[in-house]
Amino acid sequence: MYEKMKLSWFSNLKGDTLSGIVVALALIPEAIAFSIIAGVDPKVGLYASFSMAVIIAFAGGRPGMISAATGAMALLMVTLVKEHGLQYLLAATLLTGVLQILAGYLRLADLMRFVSRSVVTGFVNALAILIFMAQLPELTGVTWHVYAMTAAGLAIIYGFPYLPVIGKSLPSPLVCILVLTAVYLATGMEIRTVGDMGELPDSLPVFLWPEVPLNLETLMIILPYSVMLTVVGLLESMMTATIVDDLTDTPSDKNRECKGQGLANIGTGLIGGMAGCAMIGQSVINIKSGGRTRLSTLVAGVALLLMVVFLSDWVSRIPMAALVAVMIMVSIGTFSWESIRDLKKHPMSTNLVMLATVAVTVGTHNLAIGVFVGVLLAAMNFANKVGNILYVGSEEADDGEARVYRVVGQVFFASSERFGNAFDFKETVARVTIDLSRAHFWDITAVQALDRVVIKFRREGTRVELVGLNEASATIVDRYAVHDDPEAVEKLMGGH
Repeated sequence: MYEKMKLSWFSNLKGDTLSGIVVALALIPEAIAFSIIAGVDPKVGLYASFSMAVIIAFAGGRPGMISAATGAMALLMVTLVKEHGLQYLLAATLLTGVLQILAGYLRLADLMRFVSRSVVTGFVNALAILIFMAQLPELTGVTWHVYAMTAAGLAIIYGFPYLPVIGKSLPSPLVCILVLTAVYLATGMEIRTVGDMGELPDSLPVFLWPEVPLNLETLMIILPYSVMLTVVGLLESMMTATIVDDLTDTPSDKNRECKGQGLANIGTGLIGGMAGCAMIGQSVINIKSGGRTRLSTLVAGVALLLMVVFLSDWVSRIPMAALVAVMIMVSIGTFSWESIRDLKKHPMSTNLVMLATVAVTVGTHNLAIGVFVGVLLAAMNFANKVGNILYVGSEEADDGEARVYRVVGQVFFASSERFGNAFDFKETVARVTIDLSRAHFWDITAVQALDRVVIKFRREGTRVELVGLNEASATIVDRYAVHDDPEAVEKLMGGH
């Protein structure tokens, strides 16, 4: 037990502590920005980021992953806040947590196995593009000082690790933030700082039960929003966990992560915070800065609260250019540059899935829609490919009095038409044997296709024998086939 706890919490003390501080600094302006998007006070997003990080550090299923208030979730809250106010948002956050815990117990995270690698790659690339686009307002219509500070920040981030002795001792993003803040304080240049994003809270969060009527009407108001928040939050968290798995070459418990996200959102709603989920940008910052265990996530949450409440005068002076440089590093590090090279090597269908995921996600700014489109295209491509792997051969028997058809492959909705067109119903034979020993029937459409084949042969006066059905196929054929039911036959073939 002790060894397991040491591995999960204290095996990387220096790296986790420093990376947690870097993440906390990067979380502050984003939490404020997401609060503004949702139409709530900045402290709602900051409290949410604190509580999400702290609770998920203990309850989550992916060590080193950062959860906080996110833009994807904030966009879903706008209408609820505008029409019903903050208290209903807090109630929706609590219900979101309950639904996410339920999803964890129902093991819905196992559905991630249906998300193909091309969809994950498209998700990663789209998120990298969105992270970069989110920095553009800070780089538009500004003085040359901002560009100079941002360029200097990138130079520090990428150059500091190569310095002898000290290059590996500190995370370069933290050095970037400290150095650029010192330059800003020394020169007093006119550039935007964290303080310009919004007022930082001056007190610790307290317990707040949402002031809403506990009745069916309230449930009907918040339920649609909670369902959307649940889906988007879990989807983004599961995708982020997959990416961090790849970055660290370690596994995660995604169903535990679902429950952890639910507990974190319940805790967040009870201290006046907005619903949140895992953040790929901050998670990548954490990993790139040396964070690996649960301690890094805990430090990020605690450091965030301490900074905004007790060190707000100093934190408010951090130049936005420093944080922009950090987020540009995240964007560059997140994007899968190999996917561009692989466009020439991978099949067109795989490239189409990846590009469609990117285009839809960037176009809608909705990760759930982008991933849904990618999964749908991948499923259609798979069904098309499997549907084409169907062979129906035939040979004469009994001196031309009979014919044997041998079916090889998968018969389902995508291949049923191909299956039906493979038989010659005009040939005059007394008997037809259909050998299905190397075929598998998957669905009702396949069974109906078999019904039509048998019925058409019988109408031509040919006796039909089905042989070789495996147990699973025989079960579905016996249950749903109608070629031995005269009334059902007339109904099935009435339009043909």
